[in-house]
Amino acid sequence: MNELLTYLPTLKSLVRDVRLFARHAAKLSLRSYQQSVALAIVESVIEGRGDTIVVMFPRQSGKNELQAQVESYLLMLFFMANAEIVKISPTWKPQSHNAMRRLERVLSKNFFTKFNWKKESGYIYRVGTARIFFLSGSQEANIVGATASTLLEVDEAQDVLVAKFDKDIAPMAASTNATRVFWGTAWNSRTLLARELRAAREAERRDALAGRPVRQRVFVITADEVAAEVPAYGKFVAEQIAKLGRDHPMVRTQYYSEEIDAEGGMFPARRLALMQGSHPRQTAPSAQPGRIYALLIDVAGEDEAMRADEGADAHVGLHAGSLANPRRDSTALTVVEVDLSSLKDPVLRAPTYRVVDRRSWIGVRHSTLYAQIRALVEHWVARHIVIDASGVGAGLASFLDRAFPNRVIPFVFNAATKSNLGWDFLTIVETGRFKDYATEESQRSAFNLQLSYCQMETLPGPDRRMKWGVPEGTSGGQDLDSLPGQAGKLIHDDWVLSAALCAVLDSLEWRISAPTAVIQAVDPLKQMDREGF
Repeated sequence: MNELLTYLPTLKSLVRDVRLFARHAAKLSLRSYQQSVALAIVESVIEGRGDTIVVMFPRQSGKNELQAQVESYLLMLFFMANAEIVKISPTWKPQSHNAMRRLERVLSKNFFTKFNWKKESGYIYRVGTARIFFLSGSQEANIVGATASTLLEVDEAQDVLVAKFDKDIAPMAASTNATRVFWGTAWNSRTLLARELRAAREAERRDALAGRPVRQRVFVITADEVAAEVPAYGKFVAEQIAKLGRDHPMVRTQYYSEEIDAEGGMFPARRLALMQGSHPRQTAPSAQPGRIYALLIDVAGEDEAMRADEGADAHVGLHAGSLANPRRDSTALTVVEVDLSSLKDPVLRAPTYRVVDRRSWIGVRHSTLYAQIRALVEHWVARHIVIDASGVGAGLASFLDRAFPNRVIPFVFNAATKSNLGWDFLTIVETGRFKDYATEESQRSAFNLQLSYCQMETLPGPDRRMKWGVPEGTSGGQDLDSLPGQAGKLIHDDWVLSAALCAVLDSLEWRISAPTAVIQAVDPLKQMDREGF
C-alpha cells in the first residue's frame, strides 16, 4: 500500500480514463471496438446507472483481454472503496480458472497493481479493499449469497441457462443496482445472451422515444470490424470460411455475430443446391484405375425388435427374424466415391464424397442383410465400411469386421456423437464436398424428400449440441405422391443418416497415391435375386 501511495499523483492522471490506464500502466493499446465497450462499462459503474450492457464479440477477437483490463482498472479505481465485482462463467473448470489466470497476468504486469494484488480463498482477487469474486454458473453450482455491489459480469452468457441466471445470479445485483454486463458470442434466440440483447436494445429505443441522449448498451462486433484493425485476423477467418462455408452455423455465430434459429430446416434450398452433383448414378465401380469407394450404412433403429419366434441363424450368428415393425425404418446403404483431388486445396485438405449408388432393406432377415452387404463390399472393392454399430447394428458391424479386417469403422449413435456428426456433415456440405448423383427434374428421390423434412434444433450450453433428423411421426401427405407406392407413408431419415456417415471418413488420414486397378464386376444383388437367395 505504501508503494501505491507513492505513485498516487500519477495514478490520478491515469484513472480518469480506462484507455490511458491500459496504455500506460499495462502497456496495452485497446482497439477502437474495445475502447467503446470499456468506456460504456466504466461510465455506468462510476455514475451508478445500473445499465445492462451486452457485448457480442467474435471468437479470438480480444474479449477476454478486454475483460481483464476493465476488471483491473475498476479494482484500482475502487481500491479504497470496499467495492465488490462478481464474475460468472458457465463452468468452474476450465472457464473460471482461465479467467482468473488472465486477470492474474494483467494484475502482475500492470505498473500500479503488480505489487498490490492478493488472492484469497482460491477464487477472490483483492486490490486494497476492492475485490472480484469468480464463480461458476453451471446448473449444479451453489452460488447463492454473493453480492455484486459494483459490477456483475456474466461471461459466455449464451452458455448460462436462463433459469440459473434468474434464480441464483440476478439477485446478486438487485439490492445495489449494480451494472450488469453480458459477454459472449452469438448462438440462438433462446439463450440468456439473446434475451438480454433484446432488453438492452429496447432500453436504447426508450431513450430515443423519450428524447434523451441514447446511451449505447449493445455492442455487436463482426469479424470484418476486427479484421479492419487486425489483418491477420481477417486472414484467419477467411481460412475458416473456406473450411466450413460462410453460411455454416459456426461461422455465422462465432465470427459474424449472427443468431441462428433455435429450430428450423437443416437443409434449406441453398444447401440442397450445394449437394446436387452432375455425375450419373452407377451400379458398378468405374473401370478407371485409382477410384476409391466406401460404403456408409445406417442400420434399422433399436425399436425395430426382431420377432421372438423367428429364432436365430446359427451359421451367421445374427438374429435371423424379420423386424417386428418393419415399416418404421430401413437399413440404408450409400455408396460414395472418395475423390482425393480436393486434398490439393491448401485450405480444404480433405476429400470430396460423390454418391454413386444407394441400396435399402426393409424387414429382411439379418443373415440375408449380412450376406448382401458383404457382396456389395466385394463388388465395389470398398476400402472403408462405415456402419451404425448402435443397438442391433453392433452384431452386423462385428461380423463385417471379421470378414473385412481393418476396413470397418463402427459408429455408435448417442446424443453427443450424433450432434458432432451433424455439425461435421454440415461442414462437408457447406464446402461443396458432398455431391449426390444427378436425377431428372421430374424425379423426386426418397433421399431428397428426407432432406427437405430434416429439422435441427440447437440447444443451450457450452457443448453446442444439436438435435437433428426427421421428427418422429412425420408424414408428407401429397409430397410422397411422386414416389411410387409411398403416398401416405411416414417419412424417415435413414438415407440422411447414411449419407452423413461420410463425415466419419473425414477423420481419416488421406493421401494421394498412385493409381490402383479396379476390376469391373456384375451386380451381385441381381445375381442373388436370380438365384433366389
